[in-house]
Amino acid sequence: MTGQELHQLLLEKWGRSYDIQLRRTQGKIFVQVMWRYLEQSSFPMTEMEYIGHLEAVMTYVRGWDAVQQVCIYIEQTRQRPRLGKVVSIPVELGGRQSEWLLEEY
Repeated sequence: MTGQELHQLLLEKWGRSYDIQLRRTQGKIFVQVMWRYLEQSSFPMTEMEYIGHLEAVMTYVRGWDAVQQVCIYIEQTRQRPRLGKVVSIPVELGGRQSEWLLEEY
């Protein structure tokens, strides 16, 4: 899946080009669908920057072999991003977790 395909999935699901962020918390990784979206006049990216950002996010998601997890979650969730509320998609890394997560000291 490319950044452009992720953009299309977001538009089909919610009708808006929501921002996507990656977060690591408590030893887990989440793909987060934020409440800000490209169609807002205050959105900090141009459309080209936005698509580039989604492509960068998808580079990680593909590396984690989690494309299907993310797509299924977006397609099936009843949650919706709204002000102050993100849609958090947990990424299951399985046996590859040690490749991506290092202990913090």
